[in-house]
Amino acid sequence: MIPITTSVFELFKIGPGPSSSHTIAPMRAGYHFNRAVAEAELPAIPDRIEIRLYGSLSATGKGHGTDRAVVAGLLGYLPDTVDCSFLDSLADGSPHLFECGSVKLHAGINDVIFAEVNNSFPYSNTLTISLKKNKETVFEQEYYSIGGGFIKLKGQPEEIPRVPVHKYSNMAELRQILIEKQLRMHEVILENETAITGMSKDEIRIRLDAILDTMKQAVKNGLATSGVLPGPIGLNRKAKALYARSSCDNEADRFFVRLNAYGFAASEENAAGHIVVTAPTSGSSGVIPAIVYALEEDLGISREMTRRGLMACAALGFIAKHNASIAGAEVGCQGEIGVASAMAAGLITYAHGFRFWRTENAAESALEHHLGLTCDPVGGYVQIPCIERNAMGAVRAYNAYLIASVENEKFHKVTFDEAVRAMAETGRDMNSKYKETSLGGLAVSVPNC
Repeated sequence: MIPITTSVFELFKIGPGPSSSHTIAPMRAGYHFNRAVAEAELPAIPDRIEIRLYGSLSATGKGHGTDRAVVAGLLGYLPDTVDCSFLDSLADGSPHLFECGSVKLHAGINDVIFAEVNNSFPYSNTLTISLKKNKETVFEQEYYSIGGGFIKLKGQPEEIPRVPVHKYSNMAELRQILIEKQLRMHEVILENETAITGMSKDEIRIRLDAILDTMKQAVKNGLATSGVLPGPIGLNRKAKALYARSSCDNEADRFFVRLNAYGFAASEENAAGHIVVTAPTSGSSGVIPAIVYALEEDLGISREMTRRGLMACAALGFIAKHNASIAGAEVGCQGEIGVASAMAAGLITYAHGFRFWRTENAAESALEHHLGLTCDPVGGYVQIPCIERNAMGAVRAYNAYLIASVENEKFHKVTFDEAVRAMAETGRDMNSKYKETSLGGLAVSVPNC
């Protein structure tokens, strides 16, 4: 067993949209390169920078703003602190001064090359950043975007393993810990988080609240904004209009219209390149925030219970990432919206005070009914079908909670681990044109986009 050592704050990261794998990870790679150059002893003074994008970073990187993100990172910006207006300003191609130690040259999106989609790198979504002198490479780093904003550096030595208090690698092992030690899911995650990060429980709670507040702010911002989203599709925002029309006579309809509006709102903010929380990715950053907003604003769930639900749903995300993937480029949208919906279903169930078996069953049901979901963004933009899909994922999560809250435990046949294994196998078999490359599905069926 290789235990899960991922931190809650690695899974939930604050940063600009529209894609954690295409925006946040490349920005982190660019920033890492900036720091690496500052510490390197170069054999010659370079005269230019070259950035090469591969895989779906190349296929859909223009629509995802990958070129702007990696340049912003090179210039010393991090995802959680970057000014989105500065990111937007990079689109005109104007070069900016890249200064690290003795290196002083200019960098802009014109230094980005959209290279081969099909490649032989260990991870399809690869980017290389090089310093050149008369066409010769002076210094180079190779980075892999592995989903959810996570990056790996080629040749990077393995970190000293962080030792969690409670070691588990899947739901079956986590379930055993909960039974044997008579602990709740949020207690296991909180104790592991203190061991993994070195933070106190109070510090962790403060950071969890910052994550929840950022999620809710994304919803609020989206509900208050109308107009057309960036890019050639010309897609109009819908969240504000949906919310305005949510005063239906039927109370059930009113709640679900609002839940849809919340999902649209956060996802539209992501599509606009504004600040969201990876949950577990930027492309799925409307599902869990919609649920969080509904729980606290419509259903009166306390912050303490929402916080506990967030920790429980993090465990579900960890298991999916550890045993399959949360990257659309690897397993399709079942790994993004599917996992987000499963996490959200678990969050709702747990925040309502139910125990782990109902939480697991809700999560399993939500994931099961997203299996096989392709990632086929029209025009390479995280807009169609992504925005509406976030709203659908939130509604499906709530439906999974409703079923799990009343079902008999003995009658639930599929485990969360089995659903995750099915997702991994389906992802392996899925044709690459349905994995965030915009080469199949809606991406080629929708005309004039």
